[in-house]
Amino acid sequence: LMDPRTSYASLVKGIQSFQVKGDFNPCELLLTGDQAFPVLVSTNGQVLIAASQYGKGRMVVAAHESILQLPQFLPFLKNALEWLKPSSTAPVGVHPSLHTLSEMLLSNGVKVQADMTLADSLGVYCIDAYDDTLAEDLVLFIKNGKGLLIGGQAWYWSYTHGAKKVVTAFPGNKVTSVGGVYFTANEGQNGDFPVPKEMPSIPLITRHRLNTEEDLKILLNGVTQFNIHGDNPAGRAIPARLLIHGTLAFPVGITDSHLAFLGAAYYGRGRVVVASHEALLEAASMEAFLVNAIRWLTDGKGGMVGITQSLQNLYSILNKATIPCAFTNLKHGLAVYCCTAYSDAEREKIHEFVSEGGGLLIGGQAWIYRYPNASAIKGYPGNKILNKFGIAITGETLDVSSESCPAGEAGNVALSYHFRKALSQLKECVHDNHILQPKSCSDLNRVAQDFAAFVDVPAANLPAFSSVHMAIVEVVQLCGIPDVSAHKPVKSNSAEAALLNLAWTIYNILPAFQHLVPSLVETFPTAAPQTIWINGKNDGPEAWRSTGMYIPPAKTATLDFPPTAIGAKLQVQIGCHSDNLSKAKKLRRPPVMVRRFEVKSCRMEVSSLWGGLLYIVLPEKSSLGSLPVTIKGATLAPYYKQGETNLDFWKSTICHYPAPWAELETENIILTFPSDEARSISDPELLLNTWAQIMKAVAKLASIPPVFPRPERIVTDVQISHGWMHAGYPIMADVRALQEITDVQAFFAKGTWGPIHELGHNQQREAWDFWPHTSEATCNLWSVYANETVLNIPRHKAHPDLKPHLRQKRIQDYIRNGAQLKDFEVFTALEPYLQLQEAFGWEPYIRIFAKYQTKTDIPPDNKSKMNLWAEMFSQQVQKNLGPFFKAWGWPIKVEISHKLATSYPPWAEDPMSQYRCC
Repeated sequence: LMDPRTSYASLVKGIQSFQVKGDFNPCELLLTGDQAFPVLVSTNGQVLIAASQYGKGRMVVAAHESILQLPQFLPFLKNALEWLKPSSTAPVGVHPSLHTLSEMLLSNGVKVQADMTLADSLGVYCIDAYDDTLAEDLVLFIKNGKGLLIGGQAWYWSYTHGAKKVVTAFPGNKVTSVGGVYFTANEGQNGDFPVPKEMPSIPLITRHRLNTEEDLKILLNGVTQFNIHGDNPAGRAIPARLLIHGTLAFPVGITDSHLAFLGAAYYGRGRVVVASHEALLEAASMEAFLVNAIRWLTDGKGGMVGITQSLQNLYSILNKATIPCAFTNLKHGLAVYCCTAYSDAEREKIHEFVSEGGGLLIGGQAWIYRYPNASAIKGYPGNKILNKFGIAITGETLDVSSESCPAGEAGNVALSYHFRKALSQLKECVHDNHILQPKSCSDLNRVAQDFAAFVDVPAANLPAFSSVHMAIVEVVQLCGIPDVSAHKPVKSNSAEAALLNLAWTIYNILPAFQHLVPSLVETFPTAAPQTIWINGKNDGPEAWRSTGMYIPPAKTATLDFPPTAIGAKLQVQIGCHSDNLSKAKKLRRPPVMVRRFEVKSCRMEVSSLWGGLLYIVLPEKSSLGSLPVTIKGATLAPYYKQGETNLDFWKSTICHYPAPWAELETENIILTFPSDEARSISDPELLLNTWAQIMKAVAKLASIPPVFPRPERIVTDVQISHGWMHAGYPIMADVRALQEITDVQAFFAKGTWGPIHELGHNQQREAWDFWPHTSEATCNLWSVYANETVLNIPRHKAHPDLKPHLRQKRIQDYIRNGAQLKDFEVFTALEPYLQLQEAFGWEPYIRIFAKYQTKTDIPPDNKSKMNLWAEMFSQQVQKNLGPFFKAWGWPIKVEISHKLATSYPPWAEDPMSQYRCC
């Protein structure tokens, strides 16, 4: 494929300006093709000359035939012919309609064959745009590697034929549209236009005058609603969200929140209809729409419809409607091709088929693809077909509770949100006054959401897509990157929040943008190059390895890896605040702050808009040994590793390192919190020793080895995704909860509950957790155990809800309300576990957790799992616990009750026996 920038430079070589002056008025050109690029853009943003590639050949398109015949354009025409030639000696033919062109070229020493008919012997053909007699031959001529120079305007033609027909029916468009270039009915600007050194951007919006309302009337004729979940009673189809991003693409089926699941587009001389789940192409309830779609795709001309074998029901629907159809791959002679979006094996054939007039009906969802893959927009097979047409199937599901969506009025759908239109309006708004009004803010948030998806469309050397990137950059540049902090929060539906998202997205895909980013925070001193050794062995799940370094916002650091790291699936991570706050109502920090890079080369340059602590991420079951990594351009962070860091050096030097975040590490846990807090800790050894003992207790109760496969992590943050703390890797905690994590004196005075509660969550297993009843209960066993055995804090002091009188009241209230599992939650659900512990100690728990680790025949449902627990615990304590659990409302089966009664003696001290008569 050609490089548009290099081609642009060749076409404007030696030209300082274009004088579009004289007794002529050009039209405006519309560019949609991924290979199309502008050569001349007027001061008001209209494309007047464009170029493109189709097949093996090239075309140059001028917005008036006079541009091909006036002397002021001669230098450009010479450049154009040289660029169009497949070889330097290829002959140039000129159609009789451009006789003036041939005379001008010949008189200036350019060899051309005047008044020539189109012939395969020619390398370039020059013609005006007013006769479509040669349209088919010209398309084939270009496709086979030849060049086309064509000029004309369509605004005059539109007076007699209608502006709405120009894109599809104007003679020149029957040729140039295959390369994604269209003449329009819009009058172009005259003037003297300077030639920029860099290729200009394609305008976001060019008025195409197509009547999409009329298209929708055809597509939605007789359709009142869409059954978006399909007709299969065995399972509901879940459509994905469509991103409608092309100028000639439009939504057809939308939800109440204006998210598209059906879309359509014009491309070249053909048409496309896209469904975001293949079930929409096979549901009997979609019959009227599918028949309409085939008729629209053929423009009412009929013809044979080819259907891929996997769409059996679609064949039946079309056959019933007497539409000629057959199971086949894409082949010559078809009017429409119907397929799913799960393979791109026929991509090039489909692109050619649609460009030259075929209709494509295609469907599929991308959310399953997204789970193991980073980007559905970029890598999903269907999008490798569809992005060219201006539609993409995102990896997002449509959250639609109802079974159907109203088809709606065609006009309402046609006038609904369009990505490019909204972005263009925002640019105008920002250019006018830099102040975003409420409607603009709403659009900006939607644009931010869509751009986050669109940004993954491969845009290298594709001006149709890179121009959108540049438009977003311009909006962010003009508006600036907002400040956000705990002291200056922003609302999530505000322009500021949208700009935060846009800035993050742009920074990650346009490295040059970092040079445009203003200073966000104070300058951090750069440390001398540091070589650190990473433990590359990891027996557990994915693990972060701390480097003790910090990368400031918008600064680039270099990491050098040994060759053994390449192909080992290592990643570099900047930032530890991994919660995504996109759904928060108010933001106290940017919604996404962690960025990762796969280690694919020995030298890597990494950067993040927001900065962050630097980590090397090991994959699950990594077997690398000790790994040296040299880091340049980063800042030192306070980092204390028990057993390695010198305490005196910590106090005198390390704790004063400038990075804003610090880490303290012991064998089984790593604590991350603000550096100011780290500097106030006089004895990190005491804190880490305490945490080391807590982690040993966690391991002992869980009946796992004393050294964790990977250390747990607790990261404090100014804002987390939910709650005061939550489990995971890392465990996230609100920074205001620091005392519960770092105050050893408070630990031994009143205990610490929250962090151990989350560590308990990380130890819960599906086999013995009865969601939703015990999920917030059994994790507290670890809080009770660690507080009592390590900190010497009794349970009633460790948590106020465990005071004896409150425990007793909860039991009584639960029994009085009928001992129903719907009420069995949190501390009520914890109570039977505490009663068993108080009667039998902790050893039965340690033994039973060990047994569950090797047990494979775990039932899937709560009732069976609860019966299994009752049976296994009875075995551990050699008592019949059936009546005890039944008193708690557990669904103990008759056969299990009988088995326990005949296997073990009754539990005489059962604390629930007093309630069984109630």
